Amino acid sequence: MKTQRIDDYRWRVPREGAMRVDGLIFADDRLMEDIRGDEAVQQVANVATLPGIVKHSIGMPDIHWGYGFAIGGVAAFDPAEGGVISPGGVGYDINCGVRLHRSDLKVDDVRPRLSPLMDNLFDRVPSGVGRGYKKFILSQGDIRSILEEGAGWLVREGYGWDQDLERIEDGGALAHADPDQVSNRAVKRGKDQVGTVGSGNHFIEVGHVDEVYDDDAARKLGLEMGTVTIFVHSGSRGLGYQVCDDYLDIMMRAVRKYGIDLPDKQLVCAPVESKEGQRYIGAMRAAANYAFANRQMMGHRIRETFQEIFNTPAPELGMELVYDVAHNNAKLERHEVDGRERDLWVHRKGATRAFPPGHDELPEAYRELGQPVFIPGDMGRYSYVLVGTDGAYAETFGSTCHGAGRKKSRRQSKRDTKGRDLKREFSQQGIEVRATSGATVAEEVPEAYKDVAEVVEVVHRAGIGRKVVRLRPLGVVKG
Repeated sequence: MKTQRIDDYRWRVPREGAMRVDGLIFADDRLMEDIRGDEAVQQVANVATLPGIVKHSIGMPDIHWGYGFAIGGVAAFDPAEGGVISPGGVGYDINCGVRLHRSDLKVDDVRPRLSPLMDNLFDRVPSGVGRGYKKFILSQGDIRSILEEGAGWLVREGYGWDQDLERIEDGGALAHADPDQVSNRAVKRGKDQVGTVGSGNHFIEVGHVDEVYDDDAARKLGLEMGTVTIFVHSGSRGLGYQVCDDYLDIMMRAVRKYGIDLPDKQLVCAPVESKEGQRYIGAMRAAANYAFANRQMMGHRIRETFQEIFNTPAPELGMELVYDVAHNNAKLERHEVDGRERDLWVHRKGATRAFPPGHDELPEAYRELGQPVFIPGDMGRYSYVLVGTDGAYAETFGSTCHGAGRKKSRRQSKRDTKGRDLKREFSQQGIEVRATSGATVAEEVPEAYKDVAEVVEVVHRAGIGRKVVRLRPLGVVKG
């Protein structure tokens, strides 16, 4: 696909053929070299052919090949113009996201106890392919409550603090979820996975603030220099995967029924207002609520771990939730396009919501600041906290990127690291790693990813996010 430079941080994928809008990719020259070597540019163009798409098909600087939509893709569809909903624009891991806890602890407090802390986290929060938590198996009624209420059900049952819900995107639950549209097989897969990490690039990371770019914003977020932090990255686990799988089959039939021409069958979709579209939306929202609950339970167990290791109640350790933000979902939002307000279905696949200061969906504590945005890097370097901007709201439907973006496939990464003692390498950097297998660590080494500092710099300079602090890892639990 052709790309045309717009400025130092933007590239156009010009409309041609069946494309209804241009593509827009955020990248500098170096990142664009990697992006051009991937199928992601073609996927941006493919998404631009879908019915009802408005403005642009967007690629973030961490963009890379994914199922149907590229990971790092954003697109908005107007139901009044035949707009569609597409499972490929949400992803298999529905409502995968990142939450960040802070503490009053400093690095020197944690270093002497880091090894037992990571051992305890690894034991208390199950990780790995398919692993559940046999001490917390949910009944059918409990799962239904979670599918309807999300994180709120767990807080009501004592797994968290009331104020947590104020600092979770959408209050920890998407409204109008429909558990009846979630298959029995999906429910069965979810019965023991609330409070579990999963596999792949999911993780729990203990880290600390090692650089501050905006003192005032850092203070408001509780992320002053040296503060010890805890990242959680996970989603809806097997339940969400099954929901996606179930509806791909349904959408394949819908594409034929409604006469939608696709350049790639992985873009299967249905009109938002169709029966199939509405069924998927109800099931997707329910799976999203499961993901919010999953991360909430992990946050609860992390607090329990810190209490035990430091022999101090979590409130006295200052273990507040900074925020919990999702990056695999589709939501009905109001945005201005072509000079008028429209209700649009915004798909964010591997992209984070980044609403600006003053937006009424932000918690009161952050309304003047803008939405907290988390962009994790790899487990050997650094991650970033940003806030949303007016620029993102105007240009990307209030969205920005969600991570560094893979540079190597998992298979290539394992091949390139064969024979290396990776845990020892991390230990020599002062990073304690716990994982269910060496293969997982090999797949997730730093060189498998783009340098997140470069990605974040594009976000910051393009104005679709504003840097606040940088975090360095101390210890990581991987699946």
